[in-house]
Amino acid sequence: MRILWLDFLLALRNIVRQKRRSAIALGSIVFGIVALVLASGFIEFISWDFRESTIKSHLGHLQIVRPDYHAEGKANPNAFLLPDTIPEFDIPNEPPHITTITPRLSFSGLISYGESTLSFIGDGVDPEKQAVFENELLISSEENLSADNPMQIIIGTGLARNLGVNVGDQIVLLVNTVSGGINAIEVTIQGLFSTVTKSYDDNALRLPIETARQLLRTQGSHSWVILLADTAQTDVILTQLRNQLPPDKFEIVPWYELADFYHKTMALFAKQVQAIKVIIAFIILLSISNTMMISVMERIGEIGTIMALGVKRSGVIRLFLSEGILLGCIGGLLGLALSLLLAHIISDIGIPMPPPPGMSYGYTGEILVTQNIALESLILVVSTTIIASFYPAWKASRMQIVDALRHNR
Repeated sequence: MRILWLDFLLALRNIVRQKRRSAIALGSIVFGIVALVLASGFIEFISWDFRESTIKSHLGHLQIVRPDYHAEGKANPNAFLLPDTIPEFDIPNEPPHITTITPRLSFSGLISYGESTLSFIGDGVDPEKQAVFENELLISSEENLSADNPMQIIIGTGLARNLGVNVGDQIVLLVNTVSGGINAIEVTIQGLFSTVTKSYDDNALRLPIETARQLLRTQGSHSWVILLADTAQTDVILTQLRNQLPPDKFEIVPWYELADFYHKTMALFAKQVQAIKVIIAFIILLSISNTMMISVMERIGEIGTIMALGVKRSGVIRLFLSEGILLGCIGGLLGLALSLLLAHIISDIGIPMPPPPGMSYGYTGEILVTQNIALESLILVVSTTIIASFYPAWKASRMQIVDALRHNR
């Protein structure tokens, strides 16, 4: 330990002595970790925002359905209806992690306005409980669905555009009832909504669940959607509910099994972050390797002197590796502090972003730096610096003492 401590003291003196060269190396490290943390933090915010928007605008954290509903229910949804209430689902005094549980009745049919007729997918929802899904964006009305106005609906922006309707227009919904007949109602558009998924907005509408039941001439619902206070508790509540409800009657499906578009998008972002990490590691590798090699060339005489005094080749390697480790740690910590400061400033200002492909609207980006991002970035920078220092250190240790001493002449 004493030898290692002396090596680090000597390495620190060498770094301080060569101010310009050390400043260039530290600048490369700081730039690398700042770029890595900010890029990773931006992707992390997009992932978090996209996840929460996907959950709160449509999917919920958990869905209670009949077994195989999501696999086969589209072909015959009436065979997978749930009752109005679930006696087996006894939740005393609303558990703290569950924000709300709301029924949802899904159906499809034709929507007509004037001479235009299109197909649609509809959701009958509880207006009061659905209001807590706060990330749903109503862009043309400040009011959500209301049980007091059962003949008013909200409609996706894409569907409204394709149909040529706007707020206040009256439209006709035509569906097949549960018994196999045909039923139609005339309703008024109360607002246009937009979610994170453009394909959903191009086909969807929502109306009070009681109105949907009257339209389909049925009772019950296709799913009970559960919204939690914290997404991290999804698996905990999922396990509790699966232990509580009989699996032959009910299936509890978490949001991540339904969010296919989310997973594909996040997989793409993950590849981009990996590419950034490789580029930054390569920049640091070249910069530190070049800096350390110049340091070796400038100190050939010193290396010969200490080897003549009895320092072994392993001691020379330790000395240069100590310099690399110190440069990596100092630059990493400085870069991390600067990254956190810039992330805070950028997040306060915001990053205006246009609508990504497959989404309906733009958003204001931020930088979300998590503990894992900070730690992984620091480890990457320090480990890359150590790797970059190894070859120059090995090169210095292989010098012949006589040739190194002659270099001083």
